[in-house]
Amino acid sequence: MTILVIAEHNNAVLAAATLNTVAAAKRIAAQTIGGDIHVLVAGSGCGAIGEAAAKIEGVTKVLVADDAAYAHQLPENVAPLIAGLAQGASPAAYSHVLAAATTNGKNSLPRVAAQLDVDQISEIIAVESADTFKRPIYAGNAIATVQSSAPIKVITVRATGFDPVKAEGGSAAVEQVSGTGDKGISSFVGEELAKSDRPELTAAKIVVSGGRGMQNGENFKHLYSLADKLGAAVGASRAAVDAGFVPNDMQVGQTGK
Repeated sequence: MTILVIAEHNNAVLAAATLNTVAAAKRIAAQTIGGDIHVLVAGSGCGAIGEAAAKIEGVTKVLVADDAAYAHQLPENVAPLIAGLAQGASPAAYSHVLAAATTNGKNSLPRVAAQLDVDQISEIIAVESADTFKRPIYAGNAIATVQSSAPIKVITVRATGFDPVKAEGGSAAVEQVSGTGDKGISSFVGEELAKSDRPELTAAKIVVSGGRGMQNGENFKHLYSLADKLGAAVGASRAAVDAGFVPNDMQVGQTGK
């Protein structure tokens, strides 16, 4: 059994959520003797990310797909690459494909599952066995135990459900793989990045969240101060986001992060 983990990165820094995803992969690999964990780094000019991924504890091989088509992680381009690897068109076939339940992971893996003609298991928080997982449903009010008989399990991982593995100590081999190129379905137009030293919402242990009761965006400064003292991330309800108090990437809950 070999597991493929999709690295979360921005071509410059490997995101912490990757370490949580590898932790989930280790739980799955522990169910069988000799389970290997490979990490796929798809990006442009991402050689340093591949080297960082090779040092992650428990990783046995890193596959680097360095192609301009993956510069902005467009799912229409990334999904065919992952699906091809999973099916064995490239160096190996995989029993499981895992990605963090981030915007990128939620964008790409449903497409991968569709191309492989298998079901996807979303936002697992525990591993019961190699084919059985726990995931929250009904906005977290219930926990479902899901078993899949699919030949390739396509899974997104809720980062807060697994303690991260160590980012140092590994010595995995790094291998270059061929990309599948630009599919010409979508194109990158631009982005506005919100910079913050606070933890990412999808991986934060503590979240301070505000809603319409904050009355305006200016009042969120009180939450920012509290979050900085707690080492927390700051979130917002859908009502606060819809009212324009804060950017939509801060939205948490059933329709957010």
